[in-house]
Amino acid sequence: MAEFDVVLPFYGSSDHFEKAVRSVLAQSNRDFRLLCVDDHYPSLEPRNWLLSLGDPRVEYVRNPENLGVAANFARCLELVEAEWFVMMGGDDVMLPNYLEAMSRRLREYPHVDVLQLGVEVIDSGGGISRPLGDRVKALVRPRSSHEPLIIDGARMARSLARADWAYFPSLLWRTSTARRHGFSTEFAIALDLALLLDIALDGGRMLVADDLVFQYRRHEASASATGTHGDVRFAQEATLLDAYARRFTARGWDSAARIARWRLIPRLNAMVATAACLARGRFGQAKRYLRYVFA
Repeated sequence: MAEFDVVLPFYGSSDHFEKAVRSVLAQSNRDFRLLCVDDHYPSLEPRNWLLSLGDPRVEYVRNPENLGVAANFARCLELVEAEWFVMMGGDDVMLPNYLEAMSRRLREYPHVDVLQLGVEVIDSGGGISRPLGDRVKALVRPRSSHEPLIIDGARMARSLARADWAYFPSLLWRTSTARRHGFSTEFAIALDLALLLDIALDGGRMLVADDLVFQYRRHEASASATGTHGDVRFAQEATLLDAYARRFTARGWDSAARIARWRLIPRLNAMVATAACLARGRFGQAKRYLRYVFA
């Protein structure tokens, strides 16, 4: 069994998809399996391209029907075999040192459940990008001066309830911990945040370090970007944080519950989206977004 499973759920093929795959195959640590899970894309072209690589580390699985993003992620988790896995986006880039850096941090901190190392954001053309939302993430992300930071319990819950600063496709997860909780299909856009908060409530530990290992692509065609500019993300974030505020209260984590109920960053995101719609003359859309600022 490989040290790591790199799981790549996808629907369709593109230059970005091929670059994502090649970035995994270029890892300096070669002890991995790349599992590509096809969510029943109508064409078999992606499969044919993957098989043409002739690399025994690449495995291809095709769902018998289209499951959608959340259910496909749950399916991917079922297929994981290694002790550690990352569920990478089909348009992101894994820098060559990703698995090597993760392996080193695990030797230093073997009892953590999730690892978030350094990420830089790129645009659709591959250029370094610093959108407002990602600048806010960088500001609220926990950090220490030199050594990696370990957060857990109420501190982890407070930090993530304040702002979801993690980059899901770059996270390395302990398989047994992720499986114990699973991905909630109720929160298709924010299912990573739900799992992280479940892990915090269960006493899990998260390592945060600055080693630059991953490029996250931010563009309008990505699932996260599309959701952010619609009602879905705002509604799901509000429902999720309200639900976890109740769970935090029951645990006696009053500060975490208060932060979750405030929903400060989601409200600010809704305010920015409202202003953008007003500037474009989309008054009906602006009115819908405004609800999430004050709800």
